[in-house]
Amino acid sequence: MTSRERVRRAMRFSGPDRIPILFFNKDKDQSDIVLVDVVRHFMGPKKDRSEWGFDWERRDDTMGQPKSVLIPDWEALDMLAGPDAYDAARFDDFETARLQYGDDKYYCASLVLTGFTVMSALRGFSASLEDLCIDRENMERLADIVFGFENAVIARAAENGFDGVAFFDDWGTQETLIISPALWRDFFKPRYKHQFERAHACGLDVYFHCCGFIEEIIPDLIEIGVDMLNLSQPNLYDMEKIGALYRGRVCFVCPISYQTTSITGTREEIFSEADRLIRNLRTQHGGFVGYVEEYHSIGMSDENYRSCIDAFRELGA
Repeated sequence: MTSRERVRRAMRFSGPDRIPILFFNKDKDQSDIVLVDVVRHFMGPKKDRSEWGFDWERRDDTMGQPKSVLIPDWEALDMLAGPDAYDAARFDDFETARLQYGDDKYYCASLVLTGFTVMSALRGFSASLEDLCIDRENMERLADIVFGFENAVIARAAENGFDGVAFFDDWGTQETLIISPALWRDFFKPRYKHQFERAHACGLDVYFHCCGFIEEIIPDLIEIGVDMLNLSQPNLYDMEKIGALYRGRVCFVCPISYQTTSITGTREEIFSEADRLIRNLRTQHGGFVGYVEEYHSIGMSDENYRSCIDAFRELGA
């Protein structure tokens, strides 16, 4: 079974030969899913500039934060020169990846950072939260620009032969959504629905990444068409409850918790968490993808990195 077929069978609950594994930032030759960046958020020798025009500031090896906002007032929005979705070089890395990893992988066009995450980088996080409540009209204008650019890239990704498209938009704190579920459903849900329908119409599957605790909107994401849901902090959830409610309705993509177990846990604890994820989220016909990311920047040891790989391989066989 090729990686592409394995992922599709897991996602569509049609019996993969084993649990697929996504290697995010290392050992991609071993990954069933290969994410290829099609938006350039980390450009230049220091990878500190986004093609949206803002620069990153870092104090360590993590992604960092925008140094300054590009839209300090709404007059600046009229002068915002967004990226060119039709840049001829946008998909060059895809051809390089196919030559390196082969044609049998499942290739996902990664938009890297999307939706509200980009909006808040351009406008500023606090100002964006305030303006969602007090200046809806201008936030609508900004959303139209950001989501409009992504929609154009989605169509182009399909034309270039990708299998899926990956969205990365963090909506959770450690305990709840960043905004109220009602506001999220009113402002953002229709925009995501349009994007996901567009992706599906183009023949692309939808991968959606979200950090934080987003239990309140999981049914919404399933309803509007997410095929693979990457819950990146499983330590925040009651996985028995999540499995009881949503197993078999969406393909979950989960790591060993990289706030806790994968960083400070023993090999036995890593295997125990992998077992808990698989038992609760996978059906007998599929519905689960293991996720592995090398996280030395927050203290992951080489030993724990290897243990995460071994856990998904051995328990997912």
